[in-house]
Formats: sequence, structure tokens, C-alpha cells
Amino acid sequence: MTEATTYRQVKYTYPPDATEIVLVRHGETIPADPDKPFPLLDGHGDPELAPEGREQAERVAELLASGGRPIDAIYVTTLRRTAETAAPLAARLGLTPVVEPGLREVNLGIWEGGAYRRHVVERHPMAVEMIERERWDVIPGAESNEALADRVKAAIERIAAAHPGGRVVVVAHGGVIGVILAIASGSRPFAFVGADNG
Repeated sequence: MTEATTYRQVKYTYPPDATEIVLVRHGETIPADPDKPFPLLDGHGDPELAPEGREQAERVAELLASGGRPIDAIYVTTLRRTAETAAPLAARLGLTPVVEPGLREVNLGIWEGGAYRRHVVERHPMAVEMIERERWDVIPGAESNEALADRVKAAIERIAAAHPGGRVVVVAHGGVIGVILAIASGSRPFAFVGADNG
């Protein structure tokens, strides 16, 4: 009598030269205060991490540094909340984060500096319209979905081209992560907006 032939499931293997990109949303930032707008950097609100965000950054570092494939690079944006989030991981791995300006958060026009948060929570009519239409540029002066997608796609392509066969961590923003996932999946524009911090 012969033993029956069986077939196990095939394990996933990365395509040759594929770049694994681990997306991390920055840690929680300090609360928005209408009387003290966030400082602006090149027209973008640039708040620092809150104590909770610093704890999230430490947990991200612990998780990502503890195994799996080695990390070849860490990318951050021009905004300090991403650099502050990446700092514990960079220190553990001995890597210097690379700044990729194309991954900075969507520009929110007249709602920069923290006003966006207040208007969304208070259900300002423009915020309601923005969510219903899934268009950032409902806000006067805000970046269009198309401009955001073009710059983010170009940045991700630059990162992938720089690390064929590698694994990189990208510490970015909720709107940017949302557009990356929308492009990758072909989903509607806001389907993935609002990833949890850290």
C-alpha cells in the first residue's frame, strides 16, 4: 500500500525586486486649540506629538524592530510629527530617516493650523460636503484629490525604485495613507482616510 500524496498550500513569496512598504501613520499630535493655531511649515500645520503619540511611536518601534525582514530605510515627511514618530525606530535600527517631501499631508487651505479638526467635529457645512463628495478641495485653497494623488504616487514610485527587493517603513499622514491605499486598490477617494495613529 502506498501513502497518499497530499499538497500543502503554497506560501506567499515576494515577486523579484518587489519593495515592501510598511505604512505607519504618525503618532497622535497635541490637541488643536482655536486660540493657538499650530505653527505652519510651508503652509501645512506642523504640530508636535502629544505624550500619547510618543508612546505610540515607542510601540511602533518595538513592533517593527523585533523581527521579520530587515528594514532597509525609514522615510518621513517634512512635518515634524512623522520625524518624531520615526525617531525611536531609527534609533533602534541605527538608520537615519530620509525626508520625502512628496508624502507630506494634504494641504487643507484655509483650514490649516488645526481649524480642520474643529470644523469636522462641529460638522461645518463645508466639512459635511467634503466628506459627502470625498473631495479635499471643497475647502477653499485646499489641494485637489488629483494633485495629491499625483505627488504621492510619484513619491512612492521613487521609494520603490530606490529599494528593489527591500523593505522600507514610511511614516506619513492619514490623508496620504488613504490616497496610497485608494490608488493601490482602486477604491473611492476617502475609503481609507483616517487610519489610527501609530
